Amino acid sequence: QLEVAESGGGLVQPGGSLRLSCAGSGFPLDYYAFGWFRQAPGKEREAVSCIGINDDTTYYVDSVKGRFTVGRDNAKNTAYLQMNSLKPEDTAVYYCAVGGTDYGCFDDPDGYDYWGQGTQVTVSS
Repeated sequence: QLEVAESGGGLVQPGGSLRLSCAGSGFPLDYYAFGWFRQAPGKEREAVSCIGINDDTTYYVDSVKGRFTVGRDNAKNTAYLQMNSLKPEDTAVYYCAVGGTDYGCFDDPDGYDYWGQGTQVTVSS
Protein backbone atom coordinates (compact mmCIF):
# COMPACT_ATOMS: atom_id res chain seq x y z
CA GLN A 1 0.00 0.00 0.00
CA LEU A 2 1.34 3.41 -0.96
CA GLU A 3 1.19 6.25 1.52
CA VAL A 4 1.44 9.84 0.39
CA ALA A 5 2.19 12.79 2.66
CA GLU A 6 2.53 16.50 1.98
CA SER A 7 4.54 18.99 3.97
CA GLY A 8 5.63 22.58 3.73
CA GLY A 9 2.42 24.53 4.05
CA GLY A 10 2.02 27.56 6.27
CA LEU A 11 1.27 31.25 6.49
CA VAL A 12 3.08 33.61 4.14
CA GLN A 13 2.66 37.23 3.14
CA PRO A 14 1.62 38.18 -0.39
CA GLY A 15 4.61 38.03 -2.67
CA GLY A 16 6.30 35.40 -0.55
CA SER A 17 7.29 31.83 -1.33
CA LEU A 18 6.62 28.35 -0.05
CA ARG A 19 7.84 24.94 -1.15
CA LEU A 20 5.52 22.00 -0.75
CA SER A 21 6.93 18.50 -0.66
CA CYS A 22 5.21 15.22 -1.37
CA ALA A 23 6.70 11.97 -0.14
CA GLY A 24 5.55 8.56 -1.22
CA SER A 25 6.37 5.43 0.73
CA GLY A 26 5.60 1.81 0.00
CA PHE A 27 7.10 1.18 -3.42
CA PRO A 28 9.11 2.99 -6.12
CA LEU A 29 7.27 5.76 -7.93
CA ASP A 30 9.38 5.98 -11.09
CA TYR A 31 6.33 5.19 -13.28
CA TYR A 32 3.83 7.25 -11.36
CA ALA A 33 2.68 10.79 -11.98
CA PHE A 34 2.45 13.34 -9.19
CA GLY A 35 -0.45 15.77 -9.16
CA TRP A 36 -1.00 18.87 -7.05
CA PHE A 37 -4.55 19.97 -6.35
CA ARG A 38 -6.00 22.64 -4.12
CA GLN A 39 -9.36 23.41 -2.58
CA ALA A 40 -10.34 26.73 -1.10
CA PRO A 41 -13.34 27.14 1.21
CA GLY A 42 -16.57 27.10 -0.76
CA LYS A 43 -14.82 26.21 -4.01
CA GLU A 44 -14.33 23.04 -5.97
CA ARG A 45 -11.05 21.17 -5.98
CA GLU A 46 -8.75 22.51 -8.68
CA ALA A 47 -5.80 20.95 -10.46
CA VAL A 48 -2.80 23.20 -9.92
CA SER A 49 0.08 21.30 -11.47
CA CYS A 50 1.36 17.84 -12.25
CA ILE A 51 4.46 16.06 -13.49
CA GLY A 52 4.84 12.83 -15.39
CA ILE A 53 7.70 10.37 -15.22
CA ASN A 54 10.22 13.09 -15.97
CA ASP A 55 10.52 16.86 -16.19
CA ASP A 56 9.47 16.85 -19.86
CA THR A 57 5.83 16.42 -18.99
CA THR A 58 4.32 19.03 -16.71
CA TYR A 59 1.06 20.91 -16.44
CA TYR A 60 0.16 24.21 -14.78
CA VAL A 61 -3.20 25.85 -14.43
CA ASP A 62 -3.12 29.28 -16.06
CA SER A 63 -3.38 31.16 -12.77
CA VAL A 64 -0.03 29.80 -11.50
CA LYS A 65 2.03 29.76 -14.70
CA GLY A 66 5.29 31.62 -14.23
CA ARG A 67 4.95 31.51 -10.44
CA PHE A 68 4.87 27.81 -9.53
CA THR A 69 7.36 25.10 -10.49
CA VAL A 70 6.79 21.37 -10.13
CA GLY A 71 9.57 18.82 -9.93
CA ARG A 72 10.38 15.34 -8.74
CA ASP A 73 13.26 13.29 -7.34
CA ASN A 74 12.80 9.63 -8.19
CA ALA A 75 15.72 8.56 -6.03
CA LYS A 76 13.87 9.93 -3.01
CA ASN A 77 10.33 9.05 -4.12
CA THR A 78 9.37 12.70 -3.74
CA ALA A 79 7.92 15.61 -5.64
CA TYR A 80 7.79 19.29 -4.86
CA LEU A 81 5.80 22.38 -5.75
CA GLN A 82 7.81 25.59 -5.52
CA MET A 83 5.38 28.49 -5.14
CA ASN A 84 6.68 32.01 -5.66
CA SER A 85 4.95 35.39 -5.81
CA LEU A 86 2.09 34.01 -3.79
CA LYS A 87 -1.24 35.79 -3.86
CA PRO A 88 -4.14 35.73 -1.41
CA GLU A 89 -6.15 33.79 -3.98
CA ASP A 90 -3.63 30.95 -3.67
CA THR A 91 -4.93 30.30 -0.17
CA ALA A 92 -6.26 26.75 0.00
CA VAL A 93 -5.59 23.25 1.23
CA TYR A 94 -3.09 21.71 -1.15
CA TYR A 95 -3.15 18.00 -1.88
CA CYS A 96 -0.59 15.74 -3.47
CA ALA A 97 -1.81 12.78 -5.49
CA VAL A 98 -0.04 9.85 -7.14
CA GLY A 99 -1.19 7.76 -10.07
CA GLY A 100 0.29 5.24 -12.48
CA THR A 101 1.36 6.50 -15.92
CA ASP A 102 3.26 5.49 -19.02
CA TYR A 103 4.65 8.98 -19.48
CA GLY A 104 2.46 12.02 -18.79
CA CYS A 105 0.38 13.36 -15.93
CA PHE A 106 -3.26 14.28 -15.46
CA ASP A 107 -5.24 17.36 -14.52
CA ASP A 108 -8.21 15.09 -13.73
CA PRO A 109 -8.32 13.82 -10.14
CA ASP A 110 -9.66 10.50 -11.44
CA GLY A 111 -6.20 9.82 -12.82
CA TYR A 112 -4.80 9.44 -9.33
CA ASP A 113 -5.12 6.52 -6.97
CA TYR A 114 -3.38 7.75 -3.85
CA TRP A 115 -3.86 11.04 -2.02
CA GLY A 116 -2.24 12.82 0.85
CA GLN A 117 -4.12 14.42 3.73
CA GLY A 118 -3.46 17.95 2.52
CA THR A 119 -1.50 20.90 3.83
CA GLN A 120 -2.87 24.39 4.46
CA VAL A 121 -1.40 27.32 2.56
CA THR A 122 -2.53 30.75 3.71
CA VAL A 123 -1.40 33.90 1.95
CA SER A 124 -2.26 36.95 3.99
CA SER A 125 -0.73 40.13 5.32
